[in-house]
Amino acid sequence: MAPKRVEHEALRMPPEERTKLAQKLLLSLEALSEEELEQAWLVEADRRARELDRDEVRPVPAEEVRRKTRMLLR
Repeated sequence: MAPKRVEHEALRMPPEERTKLAQKLLLSLEALSEEELEQAWLVEADRRARELDRDEVRPVPAEEVRRKTRMLLR
């Protein structure tokens, strides 16, 4: 399945299911070397910067992210 399609489908999942999926995906990165992990984050940071530059997404304040995370973890 194409990454954009996976992303689209994942974002349609309920928050609890998305949280579990995110955790599994993050844990799968632990198998990467430090260099591979650094490269993956650079690619992701570049993608996010381009989305912001094109006004495709809006930035979310850190406090809002923390608040939502605390709610999901309850």
